[in-house]
Amino acid sequence: MIALTSKHPRAVVAALAALVLGMASLLAASPSPAQAQAGGPLRIEITEGVIEPVPYAIPDFVAENAAGQQYAASLARVVANNLSGTGLLREIPASAHLGRIVSFDSPVQFSDWRAINAQALITGAVLVNGANITVKFRLFDVVSGQQLGDGLQLDGRTDNWRRMAHRVSDAVYTRLTGESGYFDSRVVFIAESGPRENRRKQVAIMDQDGENVQFLTDGSALAFAPRFSPTGDRLLFTSYETGAPRVYLMDVATRRRQMLGDQPGTMAFAPRFSPDGQSVVYSLAVGGTTNLYLLNLGSGQRFQLTDTRAIDTAPSFSPDGQSVVFESDREGTSQLYVMDISTGATLRLSVGQGRYSTPVWSPRGDLIAFTKSNAGRFHIGVMRVDGSNERLLTSSYLDEGPTWAPNGRVIMFTREQAGSDAALFSVDISGRNLRRVPTPGPASDPSWSPLMP
Repeated sequence: MIALTSKHPRAVVAALAALVLGMASLLAASPSPAQAQAGGPLRIEITEGVIEPVPYAIPDFVAENAAGQQYAASLARVVANNLSGTGLLREIPASAHLGRIVSFDSPVQFSDWRAINAQALITGAVLVNGANITVKFRLFDVVSGQQLGDGLQLDGRTDNWRRMAHRVSDAVYTRLTGESGYFDSRVVFIAESGPRENRRKQVAIMDQDGENVQFLTDGSALAFAPRFSPTGDRLLFTSYETGAPRVYLMDVATRRRQMLGDQPGTMAFAPRFSPDGQSVVYSLAVGGTTNLYLLNLGSGQRFQLTDTRAIDTAPSFSPDGQSVVFESDREGTSQLYVMDISTGATLRLSVGQGRYSTPVWSPRGDLIAFTKSNAGRFHIGVMRVDGSNERLLTSSYLDEGPTWAPNGRVIMFTREQAGSDAALFSVDISGRNLRRVPTPGPASDPSWSPLMP
């Protein structure tokens, strides 16, 4: 059971809220100082997108029995890696700690944590009974000396201990920022192996931090563009198993799959689910033209959405399911367009120099992420849904294929440097926190799941 409360002391919460709002403001205006003064002494300044992370401490969780000792340090490390990886918080190393947490229920000596300039303190405990594990945590505002919300307790199986750490991370993140978390989620991607001239590409799935990698296809056929369903229990991908690209639907738990809308003499690719999970939008190449189609998974009915002599591809639904953003070369070069599904009315969004591709609507509905190539460089960028306020977040030899975290604050994508293998990277929407995502080998084409149930 997770018990949360809306009562938050001001100091740390105000600071983190100002920090998050400051990140969002970067999308609409030039960076400017942002301060959190009303809630206490913590002062956050944003200068050219650089935000000073809030310092926090997280000692190893307290093992409440001998069996819990195996997990006490590991739980704290997973939580710390998640939180520090956001760029919003900075962990104070254990070597600097003056205070010691020896009992989960003992009063906190806040003076020990203020002395090392910690603004937030996370304490936890773990109890293991056979294959069952109980994890508890508390979050404290060190400046005010108050607990942030009620304690949280999670009960589960020991083989799910990492998920429990991710859920603790989400709860901490939410309490400090007011935003939903994204740590208890997964990423499906293409795992690459073998020589460049004969690459083996398998659909794989992992936790968002790169752990628990599993392969969903055997690599016997080229696969690409895996995409999660809105509930995270199914996925779509494109495979050359029959010799031509076809779209497949897979149940993640059972690995059972089926081909969708097979039609001889055509090529089907670039699929995505509708927000309700009942339909799939994809590209279908027929007779030299590539248009967008909508397939109802229940009835099998197919509807043509676009009808041009161009290449219309990479569709992505708006969260309300009313519109689709896609790329098309109908005006000569690849650009971004948005179409109202009910009326067919289409509007060009991209107006800058260069080529635009792989648009993806944010789950918040406020932004569209995309790939842009211009002057020999590739970029991941974001724009408002009307095409305004374009911002480029990255730049390299090859950056492509953005996917949104469940909270719409972080983007994962593929990066390939000249002469190097493809790898997964993430960046926040301010463009300042660029990180490589660990994978067992070369990786590409990520798709982020929703939060797990």
